[in-house]
Amino acid sequence: MKTRKNTDRGVAGLTILLSLVVFLFVIGLLVMIFALMGGNMQDAMYDSTTVSVTNESVTFNALNTAVDLSVVDVRSVVCTTTPTFVANETTTGGTLLVGNVTLTSDCTLLNATALADMIGNGTVFVSYTYTWDADNTATDVMNDTTSSIASVTDWFPIFIVIGAMVVLILLTVIIISSIRGSGMISGGQSA
Repeated sequence: MKTRKNTDRGVAGLTILLSLVVFLFVIGLLVMIFALMGGNMQDAMYDSTTVSVTNESVTFNALNTAVDLSVVDVRSVVCTTTPTFVANETTTGGTLLVGNVTLTSDCTLLNATALADMIGNGTVFVSYTYTWDADNTATDVMNDTTSSIASVTDWFPIFIVIGAMVVLILLTVIIISSIRGSGMISGGQSA
C-alpha cells in the first residue's frame, strides 16, 4: 500500500478550529429551538383556575376614579368585567347597583359618576371573580428542562478556549518539526 504524504500547507489546526465553530453554532441552534419549543409547551399546559373574591375593601378618594384590586400577582390574570356584588361602607348594608362600577379585565375597579355622588371619599366592598394560569407538575418539569437546556451556552467560552489551546499546541508542534527538519539544529551528534 502506497503511503500518501499530506500536502496541506499553512492550515495548522484551521480545520479543527472551523469544526469547533460549526459545532458550537449547531449546539446553539438546537438549544434555541428546544428552549422555544419548551416555552410554548409550558404555556399550553397551565391549568386555568377561577378564583372568587368576596367583599374586598376598596377605598376611593377625591384624587382617583380607578383603583387596582388586590389580585395576587399571578400569571395571566383576567377579571370578569362585571362584579358579582358591590356594597357601600359595610359588607351587609347599603347594597349598590353593580352597574355603578366597572371592572376591567386587568382587575381595575372604575368609579362611575353616580357612585362618586353616593359614597364620596369612601369605602366600597366588591365581590368578583378572576381566572389565572396555575402551575402544575408538567409546567414545573418543562420549566426546569428549558432552564437547564438554556444553560448549555454557559460552556461555550470554555469550548472556545480549549479549541484555541489545541490549535496553539498544533502550531507549536508544526514549528518545532519544521525547525528540526530544516537542519538548523543539530540532532545532538558528537563529532
